[in-house]
This record gives sequence, structure tokens and C-alpha cells, in this order.
Amino acid sequence: MTFNDIKFDTSIPGEIPWEIVVAYFVIATALTFYFSRKVGFSKFTTIDLVYIGIGAAFSTVWEFYIGAFASRLVPHAPFISIGFWGRMIIIFIVAALVRKPGVGILTLFVFDVLADTFHYGFGGQPLYFIYESLTYGLFIDMMIVATRGKLFGVGMADGSVGVIRSPLLLTVIEGGILGALWATPDPLLYYGFLRAFIYGAVVNWGYILYLLSTTVPVNALVGVVGGLASSRVARAVGQ
Repeated sequence: MTFNDIKFDTSIPGEIPWEIVVAYFVIATALTFYFSRKVGFSKFTTIDLVYIGIGAAFSTVWEFYIGAFASRLVPHAPFISIGFWGRMIIIFIVAALVRKPGVGILTLFVFDVLADTFHYGFGGQPLYFIYESLTYGLFIDMMIVATRGKLFGVGMADGSVGVIRSPLLLTVIEGGILGALWATPDPLLYYGFLRAFIYGAVVNWGYILYLLSTTVPVNALVGVVGGLASSRVARAVGQ
């Protein structure tokens, strides 16, 4: 049985069990929005939605046009991805401007719609909507909840009460953590589950571990850059 090019193959050797994947999506999302309600964030405003729309659109242009061209000018390696890095930094900036749970999920969803419309096509959906939104997007929302809306130190004054009182240091730490987290869905969930589940592709854990060992440290550094850029942009617009 297939649906929209999805084979629903759960018999590939080494494939992550679908029950684990579903459990992650359900539990992580539920916990994030449970704690966001306890903190008491406000709803999206019109300007928030404008930031989300512009960020998702620019991310699409960057990843598939500007980044794709720039990638031809650098050596090819699995851990070098100018298009992906640009998308990450742009979405970090959007998150720093909005700083409300749901901004990550919604921005990645809109990005996916645009990416499928202008580049990929809609084969494999809705799985890619779920995958992108509830990994990359959810990681951002988790960090917003964890920082109580002061993502990358935005809205936090020097000397604020807390374990770490420096907004700059917090920005570096949060950017590094988010960058490292953004390096994990592609090796683990895409190569470890989705490619097998959708296309029946072989799961190669040697390659998955290689990707993790190379992309996590590199993306952590890019995440620090993204955090610093996001903090500067948010403060420049008066936040």
C-alpha cells in the first residue's frame, strides 16, 4: 500500500521503530505546549505573522537559490551546507523577533509549503510537514519556553537574576545548543527512519554516525553565529 509516494515500509534492517518516532513527536510537542501554557505567553500578533511569513519566504529563496549557488564555490562535504546554515540563521532571527512558542513550528511549516511548491513537489507529504515542524521548529519552541521568552538574551538586562547573568554568554550557549540540535534530525530521523519508511531505502548507521560526528560541532558553531546575529537584529528593531 502506498499513499502520495509513501511506502510505509517498516521492515528495513536498522530502521528506527516507528513507535519511537511517533512517541517523540507526541510527547515532545505535548510537553512543550504544556509548559508554555504554564509560563503564560501571549498570542501571535499581526507583526509576528509578518515576521514568520517573510522569514519562511526568505529561507526558501536562500536555501534553494542563493545558498545553492554559493555551495558551488566551496568544497563538497556532507557537513558543509551553506543553504541549510542560511535557513537556520534566518529562522533564528525570526524566533528572536517573535519569541513565542509556536513560532518555530509555524515558520518551518510555511517554509515546507513554499519549498514543496517551488522546489520539491508534495510527494511524501504530510510526513515532511510533521518532520520539519516537529524537529527543527519544535527545538526553537522548546528553547523559547526554557528561556521564558528571553531567547538569545533578548529582553534580558545585564545583571538579571539567574544562574547566568550575561545576555551575551546566554546567546552563545543557546545558539550553540540549538545549532547542535538542528544537526540531529537529518541523520537520525531522515536517514534512520523517513528514507526507509517512505522510499524503502537502506539504513546505514555507519554513515549516520559519521554525519552526527561531523555536523553537530560545525552546526553548533553556526548556531552561535546565528544566535549573535539574531540578538543584534532583535535589539536593532527595539526589542
